[in-house]
Amino acid sequence: MKKLIVISLVLTSIVFATSCGDSKTADNAAKDAGNTATAEENKATENPSYDPKRGEGKFTTVELGATLDAAKAGTGKKVYDVKCGACHKLTDEKLVGPGWKDVTSRHAPEWIMNFITNPDAMIDKDPKMQAQLEICLVRMPNQSLTDDDARNLLEFMRGNDGVK
Repeated sequence: MKKLIVISLVLTSIVFATSCGDSKTADNAAKDAGNTATAEENKATENPSYDPKRGEGKFTTVELGATLDAAKAGTGKKVYDVKCGACHKLTDEKLVGPGWKDVTSRHAPEWIMNFITNPDAMIDKDPKMQAQLEICLVRMPNQSLTDDDARNLLEFMRGNDGVK
């Protein structure tokens, strides 16, 4: 009787362990294939609706002051500490994602805010992001940041880049 119980437990454990493996369903596989196809189509057709200076999202213009908004930058640092600091350093050193040093001179403010609030579409459509993905090997997760969070982070990035 004990042998039967032990065998049952072992078989149950094996079934449970194998069911927790790769849970990619046919729907997910089709979706992944569709995303790859969409990214390739956008590259091939140079998607005219995509503006590489603006990015993919709702921000078409972002008004920046000549000087740093310290209150927004302070709030942005709090967002960075909670949501961003585990993957991004404030230097040019890559951690999981690229370092943030000089990010505001490499990208337009609209592009940065669109990427913060809409990383999936940006990664799928922006050739620079696709090249960055090949280096980092990890897609930036959508942190579900608000527009205000994105604006505060942008101001924090500006401060990090030396805007006073």
